[in-house]
Amino acid sequence: MTQNPTGPAGSTGPTGPADADVPADAPAVVTLDDVRDAARRLTGVAHRTPVLRSRTLDALVGAEVHLKCENFQRAGAFKFRGAYNAVSRLTPEQLARGVAAYSSGNHAQAVALAARELGSHAVIVMPDDAPKSKTDATAGYGAEIVRYDRYTGDRAALARQLAEERGLTLIPPYEHPHIIAGQGTAALELIEETGPLDALLTPVGGGGLMAGSATAATALVPGIRMIGVEPAAGDDTLRSLAAGHPVTIPVPRTIADGQAIETPGELTFSVNRRLLDSVVLVSDDEIRVAMKLAFERLKIVTEPSGASALAALLTGRIDLPPVPGRPGRDPHPPRIGVIISGGNVGLERFLELLG
Repeated sequence: MTQNPTGPAGSTGPTGPADADVPADAPAVVTLDDVRDAARRLTGVAHRTPVLRSRTLDALVGAEVHLKCENFQRAGAFKFRGAYNAVSRLTPEQLARGVAAYSSGNHAQAVALAARELGSHAVIVMPDDAPKSKTDATAGYGAEIVRYDRYTGDRAALARQLAEERGLTLIPPYEHPHIIAGQGTAALELIEETGPLDALLTPVGGGGLMAGSATAATALVPGIRMIGVEPAAGDDTLRSLAAGHPVTIPVPRTIADGQAIETPGELTFSVNRRLLDSVVLVSDDEIRVAMKLAFERLKIVTEPSGASALAALLTGRIDLPPVPGRPGRDPHPPRIGVIISGGNVGLERFLELLG
């Protein structure tokens, strides 16, 4: 269930996002400096989320595990980092006109909150079957919600049309340099707190969190293994790495709604095909096991997408050998970072998933 990109595969070259309103000053390639710049912009606005440890978890997987808990982020997920970094760079005129976005939930909430914080307003295209807790929260932040059928509609096209008709600035969920740089601040904070890691496990949907995390982590810790995790029903990045270019799959039917993506972004894929070492697939049932363990043993609530990287670790498919010790000392378990990407799940949905 893993796929190693050929070589480091080489970059496809910087590819501008087709569906984003990219400011003229947006970087063509995201760098560690861009991530650090985003971190400065987020200081005092985004939460510096906790890193949790568990001896029980360490014993289960035979590693020293560090969980970066973005379920404690504002708006309940890592998405606020990228959304605020992008929206905060708009001109006063753009903010006055408003912003548009499309999302199944977490980016929707993040853009709505960022717009509210910056005195703007947001129009969000969301699927009819988006979790009620996410639509309620998005509306609660003051956004206007426009519904569509995720299995027949084109959300990006709908959002572009809305943006053009109303003069809004489109803030896409991942295909934007400022979004990627903002998401990378989660990995930046993690490594600043833990020191060097041997591997970092990150959920992959459109690829923005992974692209930003890999940009930061590989620059800070040369040799770190970047491992992406996708739901088995939504393996578009795995297939794209095998093909050497973005491929499109049918809309995934998975409990991990935040990772129900048909194709990776061109910009995010151009980064990830260079920096990812492998992708691991997890089933919906394996995600449920991870959610249950997180709740019962770690005392945290995660949504399905938020638990997918933990699920991959629990399956035993992450094969990392012990790290050699200094001369005369025994090898020690590998140090693994895991990004818990979000916790936006309502009580009824949580009970339904685990019942």
